[in-house]
Amino acid sequence: MQQNQLKKELKEMDFFTEYGDANRYKILEVIGKGSYGVVCAALDTHTGEKVAIKKIQDVFEHMSDAIRILREVKLVRLLRHPDIVEIKRIMLPPSKREFKDLFVVFELMESDLHQVIKANDDLTREHHQFFLYQMLRAMKYMHTANVYHRDLKPKNILANANCKLKVCDFGLARVAFNDTPTTVFWTDYVATRWYRAPELCGSFFSKYTPAIDIWSIGCIFAEVLTGKPLFPGKSVVHQLELITDLIGTPSLETISGVRNDKARKYLSEMRKKKPVPFSQKFPNADPLAVRLLQRLLAFDPKDRPTAEEALADPYFKGLSKIEREPSCQPISKLEFEFERRRVTKEDVRELIYREALEYHPQLLKDYLNGHEGSNFLYPSPVGQFKKQFAYLEENGGRSAPVFPLERKHVSLPRSTVHSNGITPNTQSTSVSYENRQDREADARKAMDVISSKPKPTRPPPRVPSARESCWIRCTI
Repeated sequence: MQQNQLKKELKEMDFFTEYGDANRYKILEVIGKGSYGVVCAALDTHTGEKVAIKKIQDVFEHMSDAIRILREVKLVRLLRHPDIVEIKRIMLPPSKREFKDLFVVFELMESDLHQVIKANDDLTREHHQFFLYQMLRAMKYMHTANVYHRDLKPKNILANANCKLKVCDFGLARVAFNDTPTTVFWTDYVATRWYRAPELCGSFFSKYTPAIDIWSIGCIFAEVLTGKPLFPGKSVVHQLELITDLIGTPSLETISGVRNDKARKYLSEMRKKKPVPFSQKFPNADPLAVRLLQRLLAFDPKDRPTAEEALADPYFKGLSKIEREPSCQPISKLEFEFERRRVTKEDVRELIYREALEYHPQLLKDYLNGHEGSNFLYPSPVGQFKKQFAYLEENGGRSAPVFPLERKHVSLPRSTVHSNGITPNTQSTSVSYENRQDREADARKAMDVISSKPKPTRPPPRVPSARESCWIRCTI
């Protein structure tokens, strides 16, 4: 027994001793597995934070996967916002010319919105409001940067016990540049059908707009309100049938604006349906929430509000505050130049290596100054990470010694629905408050909004743990 323990400790020593930066992370347990690789929970010994270290294996086996990974790590780095998942670090590969695997350090989130909805059938109106507020705030930031997510669904909205939500999985996201035809239909749109805007179901219009994400947010919000998907279509045709069953068939004016001849003919010949009153479909929801939801789910994308307009809706009175709803500068075309030309595997490998350097300032400075050497300030962790991840998988997902994850919250405490969630991440330079007093005043104000409403007597809803939800599969 003592000998086995010694072997485990030696394996951990072997994992860490050759890489200075890796010494800051204490591996805890495996929390997710999939076709992409393995995810482990870890403790950052420098900050005391729990993080998730994700091993993405054989990055360059398929070029489409490699480009998707490059696109996502770049977008997550550029979109630094408290309602968007954060990459803490990318471990520097041993060689920019030969590496195959990538190790990405994320902030650790406890669950996702799909699991929260599944585990709770009694979310309060305060939860409904605050969840939608955070999602729209993320959309405003993304859309002002000209980024369209294109794959929004409850599983791609991460959640914590303090009701904090963060958008993740930017692998299908795209940046729309005004002077190029990139907003014309991208051919790889494979987002989940249930949350897909009607114009994407039938190629109704000539190009995308941010309204495709607004529709998805509406579908997610409806699921939060009722506990079940709003449009669970079994095919594209069935999807359109379900959509028009609720909101009615589109007007002749909307149909006339459809560019695709077959789609226009299909809509023209569709059986005429009257819309179902949303107050009838959602009888237990806040009337203001229902009114906003109806705006989000307009058939014609021109009739949907922008994220900024939706945030100004009376539904958010007492919560919305322009200072904590920042916009983002449009992303430079240079960042996504690789999308506009044919790239080789070696090109993408170099670009991913360059993204990793963004989290190693001194090495990045040397790289930009042309002083890149064959040896780094410290050896790469990739070999050691491979050993550690393999060991964890072979031993039931646990290392030795194991630090408990200490997830004390199995519910969404109502007293913190707003106060703990709305304060932006102070590490993000682009979305910080002016001073600490402003943050404290905002928290007190949000608490007043909640405390002024009657508290339900039923037990608070659960937030499933990270192990239950395996949330990390949604990122990258």
